[in-house]
Amino acid sequence: MAWQKSVLALAAAVALPLSGLAVGATTAAAALPPGSPAAVNGQLKVCGVKLCNKNGNQIQLRGMSTHGIQWFNGCNKSQWWDALQNDWKADFVRVAMYVAKGEGGYETNPRKFTDLMHSYIEEATRRGLYVLVDWHQLNPGDPNVYTAKAKTFFKEIAQRHKNKTNIIYDIANEPNHVSWARIKSYAEQMIPVIRAEDPDSLIISGTNSWSTFGHSEQQDPAVVLNNRVKATNFMYSFHFYANEHRDSHLAVLDRVSSQVPVFVTEFGTQDASGDGPNDFTMSKKYVDLMARKKISWANWNFSDDKRSGAVFKAGTCSGTSFSGTSRLKPAGVWMRNVVRSPDQW
Repeated sequence: MAWQKSVLALAAAVALPLSGLAVGATTAAAALPPGSPAAVNGQLKVCGVKLCNKNGNQIQLRGMSTHGIQWFNGCNKSQWWDALQNDWKADFVRVAMYVAKGEGGYETNPRKFTDLMHSYIEEATRRGLYVLVDWHQLNPGDPNVYTAKAKTFFKEIAQRHKNKTNIIYDIANEPNHVSWARIKSYAEQMIPVIRAEDPDSLIISGTNSWSTFGHSEQQDPAVVLNNRVKATNFMYSFHFYANEHRDSHLAVLDRVSSQVPVFVTEFGTQDASGDGPNDFTMSKKYVDLMARKKISWANWNFSDDKRSGAVFKAGTCSGTSFSGTSRLKPAGVWMRNVVRSPDQW
C-alpha cells in the first residue's frame, strides 16, 4: 500500500533481462506452451462482473507480484521464474514498475525501465503465464501527474505486444488523496491510447484511497459505483492488507464486486506497510470470498525484501534456490499453499 521504501540505495542495481528484443521491435503472436494458464484460457474478457476466458467460462487467476523492479530485479533469474511457474503453479506475474523519480522508478530512466518491462513480458509469455503490467504510481497520489509519461509508456508496450493474448494493463496502482472524478478522467484518457494499439486485452485501473473504492479515506464506494469508467473489457482494482484491513474492508470488496468487475491486483497478509505480523485467519476470509466470487488476485510480493510480506528470506535472491519451503518466510509458506491449490477452470 502507501508506504515509503528504505532501500533507495539499491535503485542503481538492475540486472540484465533474461530475454529481450531490440528497441523498436515488434512481436508476432507468441506460441504459448500447451497446458499453460495463458494457453488454456487465451484472451481474457470481462463478462458481466466476472472475468472469463476465451471460451466464455468464468475464471479466477491467482498470482504473485514482484517488488519494485528498480530494487529487486536481482530476483529476476531463471530459478525464480521456475519456482513461480512450476513450484508455486501461479497463473500470472504482476510486474511492479514504480514511476516516481524519488522512488528510483521509471522517471529516472524511461528507456531502461521500458526495456526491462519488455523483458518480463517476454519471459512470462515464454512460460505461458499472464503478465500484469503495473504502472506503480503511488507518490504523488494523483495519476494525472504522470499522464504524458504513462501515454508514452503504454503506447510502446501495447504496440509491441498487441498480438499476445496474455497481457493485462494496470494503468494506475494506488491513487490516493485524489477524487474519483480525477482518477476516472485519467483512465478515460489512457484507455484510448492502449486501445489504439491493442483493442482486445484487459485493462485495469486503481480506485480512490489506495484502491479501496474510497473506503480507506472514509468515502462511500457509491461514488465509484454511480460514476463508472466508460470503457469495455475494463476492471477496477481493490487492495487490502489483512492484518490492518478488517471486516469493513472485506464487506466493501464483497459489495463492489457484486456490481462492477473487480481484480485484486495487490494484497498482503500483514499490515499495509508490507510488514508486521501476519493474520492468516483474516487473510483466509478474503481468500475464501475471492474464491467464491472468482475474483482474481496477486499477492505482495515475490522477493527477498526484509519485510514480512516478502515471501523469501533475506538473501535468497543472491542464490539460486527458490523452490520448496526452506527459503520461505511464514507468509511465503502460507501463500505458496494457497497459490498452488488446484485451479477451478
